[in-house]
Amino acid sequence: MSRCVIDTSAILAYAFRERGATKVERWIDGGAAVSTLTIQETASKLCQNAMPPDEIEELVVSLGLAVHDLDLALAFMAAKTFAITKPFGLSHGDRACLALGLALGVPVVTADKALSEVAADLGVQVEQFR
Repeated sequence: MSRCVIDTSAILAYAFRERGATKVERWIDGGAAVSTLTIQETASKLCQNAMPPDEIEELVVSLGLAVHDLDLALAFMAAKTFAITKPFGLSHGDRACLALGLALGVPVVTADKALSEVAADLGVQVEQFR
């Protein structure tokens, strides 16, 4: 059972041992979920940082995350958050994280302060790791 949903910023902080990585590791160890969109976004960012694709896959798999497909229901749930999230510049990946957190009834763990700005309006809990 997942205790939280983590976003791309959390995975990158963990991968690069950035500030807050220890907190992210505790969330991961407790059971974290992600959407397939978050995996794609994370892998793209890691490619931009010149990490080889096989190392990216190894890293992501080693985290033991509960990976949820961005199915039709979750996609529409994410889309419904657009009006609230647009003024804060949130991405498709951000909306997918928020929707998954809502669907699972667990907090979303992130470094993105904008997610905290919309959390109450969406009825989702957001935990900042730094």
